[in-house]
Amino acid sequence: MKDARLNNGVMMPAIGFGVYQISENETERVVSDAIEAGYRMFDTAASYFNEEQVGNAVRQSGIKREDFFITTKLWIQDYEYEDALRAFEKSLKLLGLDYIDLYLLHKPYGNYYAAWRACERLYKEGLARAIGVTSFSNERLQDLFLHNEIKPAVNQLETHPFFQQQAANTFLQKEAIQHEAWAPFAEGKNDIWNNPVLKAIAEKHGRSVGQVVLRWQNQRNVVVIPKTVRKERMIENFSIFDFTLTDQEMEAIARLDTGKSPIYDDMDLATVKGIGLHKIHE
Repeated sequence: MKDARLNNGVMMPAIGFGVYQISENETERVVSDAIEAGYRMFDTAASYFNEEQVGNAVRQSGIKREDFFITTKLWIQDYEYEDALRAFEKSLKLLGLDYIDLYLLHKPYGNYYAAWRACERLYKEGLARAIGVTSFSNERLQDLFLHNEIKPAVNQLETHPFFQQQAANTFLQKEAIQHEAWAPFAEGKNDIWNNPVLKAIAEKHGRSVGQVVLRWQNQRNVVVIPKTVRKERMIENFSIFDFTLTDQEMEAIARLDTGKSPIYDDMDLATVKGIGLHKIHE
């Protein structure tokens, strides 16, 4: 899979570049390097505080706007209908763009029904080419689209070898909602770079562990947005389409699934409360 066709016909690259936890003073340089390495899809968010720098790099690249696929996200604090419209306008201004390719609700907390209806309006007005959600469980996602007009095009989920989201992947494919992976490398948890199964597969193909992980996701029809600040790693991560994992290798990676996140437990009440009440502006 080199591109994914979303349920509204929009084409989305199979691999993009994430900018979570990249500082403001580094983001523009990093995104420019990623553009030079071949990336055209970039994933940011209001809560990352680097939308402006992403937009600067995109505009200064000399590449046509329509060749890029830009994602940003609405934070929970702005989930009321009018707040959501204002927050989108702010993101658009910071990015310096006329439209967003994919606009996501950042978490499944707060008044996400009102926020979704604001997204539907933005979609109908052509300001967002596609709309979707992040970290929604199957039941919350189904409830959302059953009681609204537009079905989300994407659900961005923590997805990696240790937390494979197999039930979600099945559900999303059934409902024609694109599965996209955040933290495709598990944020380095569980010593992923030295995992013996992944290392053995990587050595067999003459590849890195990172390339094996991204190719495994790709063969599951999962879109990925790996992050790195090193250009050589950007190039490496982007080079995943010239080898194929065997069924046996895919099954070996499938057995690494623990069924739980090593990053945070989104069923933990203190964690949910902390995320739900977190403010990114006054």
